[in-house]
Amino acid sequence: MDRWDRVGQVAAYGAALALTPYLLIKVSWVVGSLLGLLPVGAGFGEAEWVVLNSATIGMAGTGIAVALALTRPWGMRLPGTPLVFCAWVGTGFLVPVLPYAVLDALLGPADDTPKGGSDADPSMPAWEAALVQIGFVGMALGLAVALPVYLRRRWPDAFAGRLGDGGGNSPRVPPWTAVVGAAVGLVWLYWAVGGTLGVAHRGERNPDWRVLSGVFGFWALVASAAVWAAVRGRPARVPRWGPLVLGWLGSGSLFAWSGWKLPLTLYLAVARPADAALPENLALAAVLHLAAVAAGAATLRALLRTRWESSYG
Repeated sequence: MDRWDRVGQVAAYGAALALTPYLLIKVSWVVGSLLGLLPVGAGFGEAEWVVLNSATIGMAGTGIAVALALTRPWGMRLPGTPLVFCAWVGTGFLVPVLPYAVLDALLGPADDTPKGGSDADPSMPAWEAALVQIGFVGMALGLAVALPVYLRRRWPDAFAGRLGDGGGNSPRVPPWTAVVGAAVGLVWLYWAVGGTLGVAHRGERNPDWRVLSGVFGFWALVASAAVWAAVRGRPARVPRWGPLVLGWLGSGSLFAWSGWKLPLTLYLAVARPADAALPENLALAAVLHLAAVAAGAATLRALLRTRWESSYG
């Protein structure tokens, strides 16, 4: 085991350990709400609350398992496709918003207003909220280190060379992939800087919503630019690993966050709870999230085809 493998091992164990309290908190929420010991979140009935948190329990458990797979010997024997997919979704959820999460953990919320779309709830104790935040930040940091080390160990040739090495043989990205990803990103950036077209409830816009819209918009543009560069092989002298890493994170952000927000948006559109609303028009938001999921998945496929398809399995 060389130095990088040891670093990756520490990072993977740290990621799994950091997310474990979050998993236990979510289990307690589900059990507590079913037994009538804990309240359900604002805007949700008991069934919806249990389903939502059961989904996050599954996601947290999968994240812990992926982190352990990146360092344990059995992780090298797992099929490449499901492991790559789970790692892609996990990094897409956490790493792109890492700067925001770190600042939020250090500075705390600017006011007492609950954050739309987060796990925070008015009844959540401060120590619980801190553990949730630590879990996300710890998992993001751990994956950011452990995953590249694992990929280097299992598929050493995947990121080698420069963009121009493939010559004219690199498969072409479907034009709609980059165009749709960029269009979605531009809409989110427009909302982040204060644009009001497509915003149905202007009073619901808060600083967190604007910052996160800006973060997701930025990564959508990064994904579009990275996949375009990777499959075109230009600029030819750029190391291949750069666009691949940026495209991995950007496409994962598109797929993971919009895949998570789409069911919530559809629920709000159908149920129309009186005490929960999103700033954006729900129909437009659903279209954007659906487009982001499709663009994210297509971007990953294009990136894998440029170099990796023959290496993983």
